Order: sequence, then structure tokens, then C-alpha cells
Amino acid sequence: MTATTPRVRGEYAKTAARRQAIIAAAVEVFSSTGFHKGSLRDVADRAGLSQAGLLHHFPSKHHLMQAVLTWRDDQAQARFDFDAGGLDTLRALVDLVEFNQTETPELVELFAILSGEATAPDHPVHDYFLRRYAVVLDFVRAAFAELAETGQLRPGVDGTSAARSTVAVMDGLQIQWLYDRDSVDMAAEVRRHIQSLVTVEL
Repeated sequence: MTATTPRVRGEYAKTAARRQAIIAAAVEVFSSTGFHKGSLRDVADRAGLSQAGLLHHFPSKHHLMQAVLTWRDDQAQARFDFDAGGLDTLRALVDLVEFNQTETPELVELFAILSGEATAPDHPVHDYFLRRYAVVLDFVRAAFAELAETGQLRPGVDGTSAARSTVAVMDGLQIQWLYDRDSVDMAAEVRRHIQSLVTVEL
């Protein structure tokens, strides 16, 4: 038992590292060509694997794309506390936008491409985006509702509308930034938008 434990752990770590390398390669491929045009062979080549080797870890393109999106969400949740509530949740959103802009531009490209493609009901990750938008809108709406209760939301601002406009600003700025990265500061613009809705310093 003792003799085999290091080997088992070593194999597990090797598998996890290989899966992560595949996910990183998929981000590069899908962010440049989209889900439909990007092929598993392209991903395998970038990851230094055969296509059969890739399929050993991810049995289909759909499974791989789900893994990429789940990994993206896990990374964001690990870095930022979206459950803090109120102003802290909104600050976390701004921090996330700044992180995406400076540290993970390829994921911004991927999200922009996929979110547009996935509006088609038969797209493999259509349901993922439906659920994601519902979850994001829910916690942003809850943050604005908390601010309304404490008198920190500007008079006349509706929490649900504020949540929708905030998410729309974030998504729209991604498109503008992808066209002109030198002149568009996504984090600064999101901060200005949210600041216009609240009565306290963001």
C-alpha cells in the first residue's frame, strides 16, 4: 500500500497537469477561431498530444468546452468574493474586469465569441450561458437590493434594472475593448457606471 501510494498520487498529478494543458490549449484555439471552427486536432496539436490522447481526457468537443468554461468560473470565484454582498460584491466585479483585462485577455476573447455563438438554442453551451446569466444577474441584483435597504442606492434606481445594465455594460465593453485595447479601460468604465448608481464611494 505504502509503496504504491506515491505512484498513484504521481499519476493523478500528471493527469491533472495534462488536463490543464489541454484546457489552456483549448482557450487559445477557441478564442481565436470560435467553438465551431476550432477543431480538437488543433487543440491536441497545441497541447502536444495526439487527438486520441486528448479524447482520453475529454471524450468530445462539448465536454472540453464545458471544462474550459467551468475552469474560467472556478478561477474567478477563487480570486474574488462575489458572495460578500452589497458594495463588496460590486467592488469584486470591478476587480474581476480589471483582472480579465490585464491578466487573461484570451479569456475575454473566448467569452465574447462563445456568448454570441451560444445564443443559438442548439449550441452545445447554450444552456451553460442561460444558467450563467441567471446566476450573475441574481447576485448582482441582490447586491443592489442590499444597497437599497441601507440607503446607498441613488433615489429612483431600480435594483433589477441596475443589475441588467451593469451586466450589459460589462459585456458591451468587452467588445469595444477587443476592437481597441489601447483606448478602452473596461474596469474604469464599469466603475463609473456602478458609481453613477450608488451614493457611496465605490
